[in-house]
Amino acid sequence: MAARDESESRKLLGRLRAALAESSAGQARLDGIVHLIAGSMQAEVCSIYLFRDTDTLELCATEGLMPSAVHRTRMRLGEGLVGRVARNGGIINTPNAPSEPGFRYMPETGEERYSSFCGVPIQRLGETLGVLVVQTKTQRELTSDEVYALEVVAMVLAEMAELGAFAAPEAQGQSHRKALMIRGVSGQEGTVKGHVFIHEPRVVVTNAVAEDPVAELSRLRDAVDNLRFQIDEMLDKARGMNTEQAQVLDTYRMLAASRSWLRRMEEDITNGLSAEAAVEREQTSTRNRMAQVEDAYLRDRLHDLDDLSNRLLRILTGQGKDTGAEMPIDPILVAKNIGPGELLEYGKIIRGIVLEEGSVGSHAAIVARAWAIPLVIHAKGIVANALNGDPIIIDGDQGNVHLRPDDAISRAYTEKIAMQARALERYASLRDLPATTTDGETIALHMNAGLMADLPSLQSSGAEGVGLFRTELQFIIRNKMPTRSELSALYARITDAAAGKRVVFRTLDIGSDKVLPYLKPQDEPNPAMGWRAIRVGLDKPGILRMQLQALLRAANGRPLTIMFPFVAQPAEYWAARAALDKVIAREKILGHNLPAQLEVGVMLETPSLAFAPLAFFKSIDFLSVGGNDLKQFFFAADRENERVRRRYDLFDPAYLSLIDMIVGKCRAAGTSVSFCGEDAGRPLEALALAAMGFRTLSMRPASIGPIKHILRRVDLSAVRMLIDEHRMRGENPRAALKEWLQESDVL
Repeated sequence: MAARDESESRKLLGRLRAALAESSAGQARLDGIVHLIAGSMQAEVCSIYLFRDTDTLELCATEGLMPSAVHRTRMRLGEGLVGRVARNGGIINTPNAPSEPGFRYMPETGEERYSSFCGVPIQRLGETLGVLVVQTKTQRELTSDEVYALEVVAMVLAEMAELGAFAAPEAQGQSHRKALMIRGVSGQEGTVKGHVFIHEPRVVVTNAVAEDPVAELSRLRDAVDNLRFQIDEMLDKARGMNTEQAQVLDTYRMLAASRSWLRRMEEDITNGLSAEAAVEREQTSTRNRMAQVEDAYLRDRLHDLDDLSNRLLRILTGQGKDTGAEMPIDPILVAKNIGPGELLEYGKIIRGIVLEEGSVGSHAAIVARAWAIPLVIHAKGIVANALNGDPIIIDGDQGNVHLRPDDAISRAYTEKIAMQARALERYASLRDLPATTTDGETIALHMNAGLMADLPSLQSSGAEGVGLFRTELQFIIRNKMPTRSELSALYARITDAAAGKRVVFRTLDIGSDKVLPYLKPQDEPNPAMGWRAIRVGLDKPGILRMQLQALLRAANGRPLTIMFPFVAQPAEYWAARAALDKVIAREKILGHNLPAQLEVGVMLETPSLAFAPLAFFKSIDFLSVGGNDLKQFFFAADRENERVRRRYDLFDPAYLSLIDMIVGKCRAAGTSVSFCGEDAGRPLEALALAAMGFRTLSMRPASIGPIKHILRRVDLSAVRMLIDEHRMRGENPRAALKEWLQESDVL
């Protein structure tokens, strides 16, 4: 599209720049902007609506509507035409507003005289902050140039709104000083106080409107050249090391060389935006398209464009990842989202994590649980509101985050943390005692691990062994496939650190949310039920063979326990066992020292395997119930979907019956059975699992003390009777069990 020398957007931005240069209070500044836009667009009405909470829009300034309606007129997200624009993130441009679906007349505004309506979302990087509206008495549809002008102005308004430009002078900058409580979702229980450390702070664009388009075009082109040079450098390094990574970077280079991508940004600069604002507008447009595209391949390409825009913004502004901010001694990591590799780079110095996105089933959440640090996800707005060094409290039990808490909140949580510390001291005194119930049943409590750094917890927690060692973490944190010798050395160190205690090595469990950066991702509509875990191992026998060889050599004559994940039918186990037998035969020929004792088992994570014939249960050495996946497949409830996962419960009578059947089959086959998953680390659930017949539970190390404490104070047969009494009637026994424990002074 040719540049418009005297476009509406260019003229409007020029006037807007002058208005913004004036020193005025927040409301006066808003009033001046709507007056300016209405005059420039030759419209009788211009209004700005901003969000006052997550789902309520407020009329904050108007030219043409009743002044008394300002800060009084409010509407819900999706309500009326303004609410529709905010909800859908799209533009409504109509000459006859009352005829539009969803139109709602607000009598206090006096808008009945105006026929046409054009509403544009005030957006920044996919987040809608409000709506900019222009109305006229005559029925007319705004031209594409006029709509474009409003879009550009709305983008500038979004940047200003985030920077607090519309606050009163005495309030400007105060938003980052006020106490703020954000409700999120608990990803890992626990309470901790600390100070904010932001992972990749957002780029702040302060000069949205430019005076010299020629200079801005030059800055943009220089930055794009710099970006392409950086990608070429990364590509040269990757070509000699990793084919898959090189393919990704080849795609990046192709996108960075796109003329249409650059042309769109150049056009925005020609129409009055700065280079940074033009890049950000393109990034916002990309994110809007990402939200609407269903095709996975196109979504990935749009994500690549979004990432390129972000890299370009950092080049233009000089705001790199390393901002010079010092990490506090008690850092709470705050981020939009974070991958497990990035999280592992920080190490255990992190006291807690707060994410705007994320899921309880993500591998980053698994790392947080392994480290026993509180995690809150879906904490909307935390990145925009937090500053490095801000005091912060995470309440992982309730899923709440207190940013810059007041003295009363801080004191209350200090007392809570002190109480938790005293409880930990009490649990520590039980470390060397068995988890034996009052009726003489002893439950073996094991820990989950996935890193060498987890092994010290084996001694400090009192765990009797490692019930699950997640071998995939060592693959995820690397940029290329680890070698057999590297894996063998690692597994040997893990076995050494266990000092004779049993370690259950689960073979590579990738797929679903656990993606290797150097393995080509699969385009799957439902990856949790797709090509993952043992399915990958059987389809790529070279990877499975290499890992099995590494495990056998690491054992070097010592006992070894191997577990195959996500086995859905007996044939998959027998195929995996046959692969292991071939590796053992080959190792024997090579003269390598074989394990003194070898246990081979499976992880039951799909309901289908529970219905396998008894002969299968007799053919395995042990079985571990993977509760996280089993529950999501049993209830058809994605454990990463916060809207459905909490509806389903271990105490559901049908689920308890499934567990009872699994334990019964293992008992009939003489096969040991354990339970591994989040439920094993929760006192009430762990008690129920023990009552249903599990004599081994595997959990995060921090849960062992509380679980042992409750088990040592109960009669397991009485718990089983209570559960069965309700289960047989089709009732959920959770509330009754909790009440019984409280009456017995156990809880």
